[in-house]
Amino acid sequence: MNIRPFLLVAIVMVTSLAGCTSTYEFKPQTSESLVLRSLQTIKSIKNGEKFKNFKDMLSDAAGCAIFPALYKAGFFVGAEGGNGVIIARDKQGNWGYPAFYTLASASWGLQFGAQKAGVVLIIRNRGAIESILQNQGKFGADVSFAVGPVGTGVEGAITTNLAADIIAFSDVKGLFAGMSLEGAGIIRRNDLNLEYYGKEVTPDSILLEHAHQNVQADPLRTSLIIQ
Repeated sequence: MNIRPFLLVAIVMVTSLAGCTSTYEFKPQTSESLVLRSLQTIKSIKNGEKFKNFKDMLSDAAGCAIFPALYKAGFFVGAEGGNGVIIARDKQGNWGYPAFYTLASASWGLQFGAQKAGVVLIIRNRGAIESILQNQGKFGADVSFAVGPVGTGVEGAITTNLAADIIAFSDVKGLFAGMSLEGAGIIRRNDLNLEYYGKEVTPDSILLEHAHQNVQADPLRTSLIIQ
């Protein structure tokens, strides 16, 4: 699957937002700061009154992807993008350590405004994790995708697509009345993985083999445990 042109459009659009508004700032992120912000995002959605069924779905999940700041800008052309982590359970059901990814997409339509959202994707089966690892696939193409309830100021409802491989929960702040990750490409970040683990590692060795650890992620792992 060749998604390089698709990704390029998203990067150009997201970068252009920094030059036209002071509301949303795009700053370089370290791997450790991204893990800390992912923890904040999980706590926000986990404790949010509007996110019903999130805990139940998380307790049964094979993995989850957390994007603390997914940016979307639209001036007749929309784009989405943001860095985040994916965490998967091991065979004993314990949460492993994070692999770093960028979520990027582009959409065309009559849109206007700007949006920032903290997004958690509940990955409901191992097959969806393997699809992401093997294909860096687009949601809606390699795996089935559904949107759960969204957050602040946006009307949302629990998805009726209970067979979906991935269900998204988002805490939305901004002007758009909704969000869509349909067709989004998820791209591995080898540079952030190298920074975080201090050596060259692969997403497979992190998410499937559970061969690497960094205690800095332990609070995030603990936050995913539903008691």
